[in-house]
Amino acid sequence: MPYVSAARYGKDNVRVLKVTRDAATGVQHVTEMTVCCLLEGDIDTSYTEADNSVVVATDSIKNTTFIMAKQHPVTPPELFASILGSHFVQRYGHIHVAHVTVVTHRWVRMDVDGKPHPHSFIKDAGETRNVEARVSREDGIALTSAIVGLTVLKSTGSAFHGFVRDEFTTLAETWDRILSTDVEASWTWKTFADVTAVEGSVPRFDKAWETARNITLKLFAEDDSASVQNTMYKMCEQILDAVPDTVSVAYSLPNNHNFELGKSSENPHTCLFKWLTQLQDLSWHNGLKNTGKDAEVYVPQTSPNGLIKCEVSRS
Repeated sequence: MPYVSAARYGKDNVRVLKVTRDAATGVQHVTEMTVCCLLEGDIDTSYTEADNSVVVATDSIKNTTFIMAKQHPVTPPELFASILGSHFVQRYGHIHVAHVTVVTHRWVRMDVDGKPHPHSFIKDAGETRNVEARVSREDGIALTSAIVGLTVLKSTGSAFHGFVRDEFTTLAETWDRILSTDVEASWTWKTFADVTAVEGSVPRFDKAWETARNITLKLFAEDDSASVQNTMYKMCEQILDAVPDTVSVAYSLPNNHNFELGKSSENPHTCLFKWLTQLQDLSWHNGLKNTGKDAEVYVPQTSPNGLIKCEVSRS
């Protein structure tokens, strides 16, 4: 007999922009979020028997998100996600778990004539601050915070050699290369009993985000990297040391390749390699040198790319 072994539903891509105003100073703050809220509980009959009496309409979930944003702080996002998820678990007895994801988009205050403007901002369209909350009546509140879409590049200080070489290998070893990636870093907190416990930890969330971001940037820039794997492990290790309330740290780092003209890691029989080598490292143009120590012009690659992941937990 078939049965519903897992089910959740809700509203995704709820976009919210909240403006907070300091009447005394005239300074305003903006917070833009994209929210997803999915509910679990005694909802099986809505699937198996067309019983909508157990369904909190997804439109109601959207409206609730706006109302909670009006009535409560939206920063730090860990707190707002906990408040929103707890509302559904407390308001509806048949809903046992709420999964809330908050993506906070990055607005940076504009400088005008060398001074921060009180109400004008520039959007950093790449990087976001993300939070995933699992709010459970039985298990409390589990939070994972993250940095996503932080794109970085360094033009030296990265190597990759000593890897497995066999009949499938065409990649050349290198002791100096460009390293670029789109950082996705996350850290999981110790479980909170309820919203009150989350509220008590509010000062830690912003500090942890700043610490994780600073560690990521500093290590990326300064580490004499033997591999992406080793550098990301060092990042995890340092964040665990610096943020004691975390239980694990994880990174996902794609390798955004930038190849010298005339070089490729692809099989030499592919059309792409043949096309690239026809450029002959620019020497076809008046003997212009552009490989090895003379390399200055590179070709950014879109695909395929390496993808390296790592999660480090406390022992």
